[in-house]
Amino acid sequence: MTTSLPTEMKAVVVKGPENYVLETVPVPTPGETDMIIKIDAVGICASDLKCYHGAPKFWGDENRPQWAENDRIAGHEIAGTIVTASDETLAAHSEGKPYQLAVGDRIVIEQIAPCGKCRYCIRGEYWMCGPHDMFGFKAWDGGMAEYMLVPSLARVHKISKDVAPQHAAFAEPLSCALHAVERANIKFEDVVVIAGAGPIGLSALIGVRQKNPLKVITLDMSDDKLALAKKLGADEVINIKSEDAVQKIKDMTDGYGADVYIECTGHPSAVPQGLNLLRKLGTYVEYSVFGSDVTVDWSIISDDKELNVFGAHLGPHTWPTAVKIIESGILPLDEICTHQFPLDQFQNGLDTVADSQGDSIKCSIVPGLTEAVNQLAK
Repeated sequence: MTTSLPTEMKAVVVKGPENYVLETVPVPTPGETDMIIKIDAVGICASDLKCYHGAPKFWGDENRPQWAENDRIAGHEIAGTIVTASDETLAAHSEGKPYQLAVGDRIVIEQIAPCGKCRYCIRGEYWMCGPHDMFGFKAWDGGMAEYMLVPSLARVHKISKDVAPQHAAFAEPLSCALHAVERANIKFEDVVVIAGAGPIGLSALIGVRQKNPLKVITLDMSDDKLALAKKLGADEVINIKSEDAVQKIKDMTDGYGADVYIECTGHPSAVPQGLNLLRKLGTYVEYSVFGSDVTVDWSIISDDKELNVFGAHLGPHTWPTAVKIIESGILPLDEICTHQFPLDQFQNGLDTVADSQGDSIKCSIVPGLTEAVNQLAK
């Protein structure tokens, strides 16, 4: 089934580090197995900022290739409405799912279109796909546009059209954080510490609450964000600007330390903080995008505490749960998805995310808007 489309659209195109341009480009032409969606919303995250500023300088290696290809349309936290797709394509994307997709349905899209052929894909580890073709970075254009091509390799999930567009796009960071929570192997008796009350940290808190451990503690430097963390179920919150988190957590745990630490800030200081506040045989999970190298005393991990250290990447197998949580209406998503910008104000969106002193939590681009929305000002 097809819906008539315009021939041109507006899109945010990568021209190089700190050089994104709103251009008029052709609306993509789908192949037989592709879909075209009308973009409802696309979130902006730390990975977008790393890409925008030029990833090699973040990694400290100018010889590495630029993370995002030039002339690629940015954006990977995508929610959109299907406007063009064959019946066969819709059936293929519905296989094994409790619904049948149709033109007019809203979908959210996993960040990566896995190749299906590399060692990782063959082993079912698709989120670590060798070519690693993520939307908005390489191979496939992303969602900072009016329309987007969704290839057959993409992994898509239906989400209710009753959900606000920016809330639907929040499925991406929520699914990522749920994967980090799964990596933590949380037990009922655990004291779990989450560093950061931004989009990923709050999402991790949502996931940890589903596991129902003994105590959940959130760390941040913003009292407003910590108040939201309490609303989302944190048992304790600590403002690390005014309190010694390591000592306070040890005081709460008879001097032993926390069982699990999930790092969601991307700030180098949060790494030694976590290593120091964990108990012996504790678990450290890293889910952040860092802007600089991190140096720690690795003997804490080995000789001192024999810690379990896990990384986490993307959100494999957690998207259906993320969608279910969002659709349930149990989350104060207007308080999480704080800022929305029309497509022609994408730069304001990037700058708002980059402002470490600002009050934003989750910023999104919503092409259907004509002016920016600040939920906190309502």
